[in-house]
Amino acid sequence: MNDCIAFSPRWVRIFPFFFFWFSIGGLHAQEARGQVVTAQQVIVYPMPGGISHSEDFTVRVRNPGQSWRVLPVYLAKVVQVVDTKRAFRQSSMAYFDFSGTVEVSVTYHQGAIRSAGIRPLSYGVQPVVTGNTITFSLSRPLNLSVEVNGDIFHNLQLFANPLETDRPSSMDSSVIYFGPGVHNIGLLNVPSNKTVYIAGGAVVQGQLLIRHAENVKVRGRGIMTQVSADSVPDDVQHTRSNGLTVEYSRNVEMSGLILMPHKYSILVGQSAGITIRGIKSLSAEGNADGIDVFCSSDVLIEDIFMRNSDDCIAIYGHRWNYYGNTKNVIVRGAVLWADLAHPILAGTHGDSKSPDTLEGLHFANIDILDQHESQMDYQGCMSLNAGDDNLIRDVTFDHIRVEDFREGQLVNLRVMYNKKYNMSPGRRIENVLFKDVSYHGNSANLSVIAGYDDSRSVRNIVFENLVINGRLISDTMPGKPGYYKTSDMARFFVGEHVENIRFY
Repeated sequence: MNDCIAFSPRWVRIFPFFFFWFSIGGLHAQEARGQVVTAQQVIVYPMPGGISHSEDFTVRVRNPGQSWRVLPVYLAKVVQVVDTKRAFRQSSMAYFDFSGTVEVSVTYHQGAIRSAGIRPLSYGVQPVVTGNTITFSLSRPLNLSVEVNGDIFHNLQLFANPLETDRPSSMDSSVIYFGPGVHNIGLLNVPSNKTVYIAGGAVVQGQLLIRHAENVKVRGRGIMTQVSADSVPDDVQHTRSNGLTVEYSRNVEMSGLILMPHKYSILVGQSAGITIRGIKSLSAEGNADGIDVFCSSDVLIEDIFMRNSDDCIAIYGHRWNYYGNTKNVIVRGAVLWADLAHPILAGTHGDSKSPDTLEGLHFANIDILDQHESQMDYQGCMSLNAGDDNLIRDVTFDHIRVEDFREGQLVNLRVMYNKKYNMSPGRRIENVLFKDVSYHGNSANLSVIAGYDDSRSVRNIVFENLVINGRLISDTMPGKPGYYKTSDMARFFVGEHVENIRFY
């Protein structure tokens, strides 16, 4: 590999600042180098030729008083399960960067607008409908779903990003640079002390493998997707055409990109000091998880949007060639949408011969937009499922807002033995705090909290300020008959081998 690799159309290499001026309508050269000089900006990136676009929406953005800018709208494949069968749907996606305040105009081209909604609901973004156009304003970066007539499959995922402030140079010898355009890279091995930069307006088709490396960054405003898995070598076949794989590595940062993979968006295996920030993911195929963490420590995941056709966030012990405990994982500022399986799952996989501990897991400030899972073993918006002699302990769910999902459970805490995945039951689940968790909806199935036997129990579970449809669930709540368990008021089944569960 050359010391400096810059993948960019020839005219961008010759006139680097001209491209940035054109893409943002007059941004000064120093701003293209990442120096912000005005209080309000909007940056729009071009769509490369040959990339499929959506005709469902026209999206325009502007700073107040400025001219409207038209955003490219990409096709984004999502999945709908109908009678246990998968059906792919063509959703839409658009993105831009801004500072200050931005006005957004979304025109719908597939019929009359009878209703319009913008989620997460907790953001409080209020649309105004005029004819076939929805307008609203944003004063901070947000990842949104714009939904017309209640249609969650032909919706618009709109990613309003903060400005980049430290865009690298394509001439930097430590940077592997992908400029605007389409790049088919197959499988790219990223060595230590490198930055992979994917610029806005770039679509990189392939996979990145960070293996036995340290001090690596993967960032930008572009898109990563895939063509095929044919280029995956035999010794990393478990990547299964994942977007980014980080294994046996340290000090790796991934930020800002949009991922549309065949399988996992990001896999982290037996690594430490990992930061995942500002990533957006849309997937539709089988086992297409969002972010999976195996046998790793000191992992920070924040400000993400995951819409996946399997688990959005999964935290595991041993699997494949990854060994060791998992600890100190933080997930915060997330929007999670599971078209299948779990928004949040920890446990399941482990090492029965040398049992793993999963501990110090913290989930905070998260909006769960959906879960849709018909199989009872895989339900739970917030699931801790200890298998393979796993011990799961010291877990916090803090400020979790769950909207009305299609099918599943709010909570599933089980020491379990799933013979499809496990060699033995889990060891124990203990010391779990649910603080400021709210659910608004009527579709949740009965939640389950259950141990396996007297020696494989669930214990020390606290719900503090659990609010379901506006009602506080507590041991002293008014209207609870004395002969009821508090869990009955929440529609939680608390089974045998559960010790010390409290509701405040």
